[in-house]
Amino acid sequence: MKKTFLLTDAKKDPQRVLDSIKHNIRKYIKREKRKDLPEDSNFWKINCKFGNTEENAVEIRFEDIMKNINDASEQNWDKFYIELIAEAGTMNFKKKEVIEENTLVDEEILNASLIEDESN
Repeated sequence: MKKTFLLTDAKKDPQRVLDSIKHNIRKYIKREKRKDLPEDSNFWKINCKFGNTEENAVEIRFEDIMKNINDASEQNWDKFYIELIAEAGTMNFKKKEVIEENTLVDEEILNASLIEDESN
């Protein structure tokens, strides 16, 4: 998505316009994340750019999208440009070793029986 949103509308309340913009952005992100992933990747990475115009747009973190929109509204911008590009990514997960519960219980029983034998 590469789009310029207008923050002002003569017929609508500014807060309603802001909510509508946020809703459209969230809807786009959900739609992109629902797409099937390629075989060699396991998540969708969203590259983001934000600015008052396309030429002034800078890269931002995905988590800061709504914060930047709120800041633009508070600074009374008339419009802003946002670019959201979904890219397949790969994240390597470390596998944890699973210890069987039965083994732990057996060791505890063994230790408890040894302590009882020593006391007798």
